[in-house]
Amino acid sequence: MALAAQPQMPRVWRAETKPHKFCPGCGHGIILKALGEAIDALGIQDRTIFGCDIGCSLLSWDFFNLDTIQTHHGRTTPVLVGMKRVRPELVVVSYMGDGGAYAIGAQHLVSSAVRNDLVTIIVVNNTQYGMTGGQMAPTTLPGQKTETTPYGRNVKLTGRPMLGPELVAAIASPGAYVARGSIANVIQLKNFIQKGLQNQIEGRGLSFIEALSACPTNWRTNAAETWHFVEKEMAAYFPTGELLTPDEVKGERPREESPGEP
Repeated sequence: MALAAQPQMPRVWRAETKPHKFCPGCGHGIILKALGEAIDALGIQDRTIFGCDIGCSLLSWDFFNLDTIQTHHGRTTPVLVGMKRVRPELVVVSYMGDGGAYAIGAQHLVSSAVRNDLVTIIVVNNTQYGMTGGQMAPTTLPGQKTETTPYGRNVKLTGRPMLGPELVAAIASPGAYVARGSIANVIQLKNFIQKGLQNQIEGRGLSFIEALSACPTNWRTNAAETWHFVEKEMAAYFPTGELLTPDEVKGERPREESPGEP
């Protein structure tokens, strides 16, 4: 028997690729739906380029009715930066996991933040490497058990978890937008993503949004344990909210084009 009310999905959704390929309980589908709703709200489907990384994020390659490119691990941001420089009228989205952003791709993230590139970067933080079995990642919490930290992460040996938005906010130029949302508050997350896209459209500067996500498959958690970990344990170390907005630095102007730039 068909449901009387069908769930509302983004117009940019590619229906023939659903159900999606992510594991049950994975947060990627929630984050991508929020992105799709933000693209719909801004009416930018016809000029948006979506780029995804290797890792669990690569399963989003056919998620939307958008021009899409899947890149080498950690290289999504520079590929999208190149597209933006060649075609500045485009809206480009760089989508990746915490490993692609904070490990192999960290140098690209730092360089892009320093240059104040006109791109929107979305990083999915699920505290471990999901696709390869759940090893320790830059975001693994202190004491958290993974395949490579079976007794819990020892911060004396491995350092403390990476605070990506805090890093970007510290080095970003005026005009940048930096925020951290969570699948536990989808309305707020969608708002952050939409603000990040709007910031790019207005030519203000870099937009960076981290999204706290879930991986019950590798966490080996049931539904209640999964939501407790996202809402309580992750949020305690990775507080959500806006860290930097384009208007925060008074007396500074938005990004200006350098001499020789079109």
